[in-house]
Amino acid sequence: MKIQFAPLNVPLQRRLQTAAVLQWVFSFLALAQCCLAAFILLALSDWWILALLYAGWLWLDWDTPTTGGRRSQWVRNWTVWEYLRDYFPLTLVKTVDLDPTKNYIFGFHPHGVLVAGGFGNFCTEATGFSRLFPGLRSHLLMLPFWFRVPFFRDYIMCGGLVSSCKSSLSYLVSRPNGGNVAVIAVGGATEALDARPGALTLQVKNRKGFIKLALKHGAQLVPVFSFGENELFDQMENPAGSPLRRLQNRLQSIMGIAMPLFHARGVFQYSFGLIPYRKSIHTIVGKPIPVSQTACPSSEDIDALHRVYLQSLMELFEENKTTYGLEKDQHLTFI
Repeated sequence: MKIQFAPLNVPLQRRLQTAAVLQWVFSFLALAQCCLAAFILLALSDWWILALLYAGWLWLDWDTPTTGGRRSQWVRNWTVWEYLRDYFPLTLVKTVDLDPTKNYIFGFHPHGVLVAGGFGNFCTEATGFSRLFPGLRSHLLMLPFWFRVPFFRDYIMCGGLVSSCKSSLSYLVSRPNGGNVAVIAVGGATEALDARPGALTLQVKNRKGFIKLALKHGAQLVPVFSFGENELFDQMENPAGSPLRRLQNRLQSIMGIAMPLFHARGVFQYSFGLIPYRKSIHTIVGKPIPVSQTACPSSEDIDALHRVYLQSLMELFEENKTTYGLEKDQHLTFI
């Protein structure tokens, strides 16, 4: 394979953008393992008392990821996120104003490989979430597993990441004064295994848990579509029924996390690596779907609201697809 190296005269701004994306990819793929190793080494060293003190803090703080987390505006406003935004570039598009006295569930689509649009738009202020939606606090839901890792959990909570368990979502959208936005990558780990350029298939037909909680707490549903999310990485071919896909599904059922075998470009060359391609991401926040609070929603209530949500998501995609580089004959497929 011929390797295409990056030119030596790349502007400093672009190098800083690549460095910002490199640390972001590292955070997703290896930071948790490094944090766990650091905690174990600390516990086995002469400084074991620090590990013991942190373990006590961890015990006291165990429920924080399910009770709104611990956001840090300072971390959300780091300059590194601006470089991350400009690498793709990444934009957040508002279609309507949202009432800050209400709580919202943003259904984020598609999941992509690393949820780049979800993180950049809702865990940082690089694209101006607080400016576009004053009075609202965004929280991206993440698998509970990651909040059990020492040190790593504290870092990711600073950006507004919280546990994706049912009690965590319920806590956010049941706040009486409103102002909370819970962002859910509805397709989840399964959808990540199909994230590749050109993919327009969403795992959403049987995802109704967030619909039930929206009804139970009267939270407004908002469809969000991130154009370009699936264009960032290539992925090894893994069609349904293939040995690789069976192995991935097995690992997912055991660990609860997806293991997509993705690749894109490198730091100093464009031929292979784990750095995403420079592809524009445009995340469109749609119109809210009014939801009447129903303490004990029936299956019929859930199915009816789910159909309305799917229709709203389809309309959001159709209204914007040609603006962001897709053809008129390209449509979403729900499975």
